[in-house]
Amino acid sequence: MTKLQQTLLYAGIAVLAVTAGFLLRGHLMNGNAEPGADAAVPTKGAEAIFAASLPDLQGTNQAISQWRGKVMVINFWATWCEPCRKEIPEFIELQEKFRDSGLIFIGIAVDQKEKAIAFSKEIGINYPVLVGDMKAMELADAAGNRQGALPFTVVIDRSGKIIGTKLGRLSQDKLESMVKPLL
Repeated sequence: MTKLQQTLLYAGIAVLAVTAGFLLRGHLMNGNAEPGADAAVPTKGAEAIFAASLPDLQGTNQAISQWRGKVMVINFWATWCEPCRKEIPEFIELQEKFRDSGLIFIGIAVDQKEKAIAFSKEIGINYPVLVGDMKAMELADAAGNRQGALPFTVVIDRSGKIIGTKLGRLSQDKLESMVKPLL
């Protein structure tokens, strides 16, 4: 094998590896695969979440700690994220179904406030929506979202412990099976 052929072979292998990496990343980000038990649950993740405050859709800062003692489903999403747009209507149904049992959904839009307001009104979100940019992504990272992808969902029990996270679309059935025993 000539030096030119060897160089072309290595270049071809490198291109294939990079392409495969991008395809796998896109597959996981669209919620088409479940990466194991999802993100590892960090020990300080819940502390970071409860210490955070973000503005709501009216611009009023809301401390996440105000919902301590409830079963919390915190969903990081954006209007441009198709898997996010597909799972939110199911979250609306679950919020309605379990509201009186101590379940609270909290949406954290990683988006422009105006777009989050319009989308929330359009589909009738019935739970608190907070808006963040880099601060929201830092919070998601602290909770275990090392990839920085959306959607990302965190489930916290009444004692304030993170009991599960999910990177990618979370089905209504799977989420219901996660939260029902906590209520």
